[in-house]
Amino acid sequence: MPFLLKSEPSTYSFDDLIRDGETTWDGVKNPQALANLRGMKKGEELVIYHSGEGKEAVGTATVVSVNADDPKNPLVRIKAGKAIKQPRTLAEMRESPIFAGSILFRQFRLSVVPITDAQYNWLTGA
Repeated sequence: MPFLLKSEPSTYSFDDLIRDGETTWDGVKNPQALANLRGMKKGEELVIYHSGEGKEAVGTATVVSVNADDPKNPLVRIKAGKAIKQPRTLAEMRESPIFAGSILFRQFRLSVVPITDAQYNWLTGA
């Protein structure tokens, strides 16, 4: 299952991930977002979304490993993928029928959001 990961670009941007190559995705506090992190599997595809400023899906990544031994602080390593050629804005997502009923718009402040394969393909242009 793919996921959308939200990040403030002033805190950690997709460019930072590209520079670092890999990182541990942390700083998540919301119980539902933590459950989503714990449920990730190696190899799952991710979309990096810049929240706050930008408000658009900007790149891809892949789950490298998941250690959920500490349920309040799962260690999820992600590896940078590619920049999305035509970033999709929040407004475009909101207008697209593919996101009708999506948890993305029902729990807007959720920072780790499961998405469908179709939504992933739409966001990334795959």
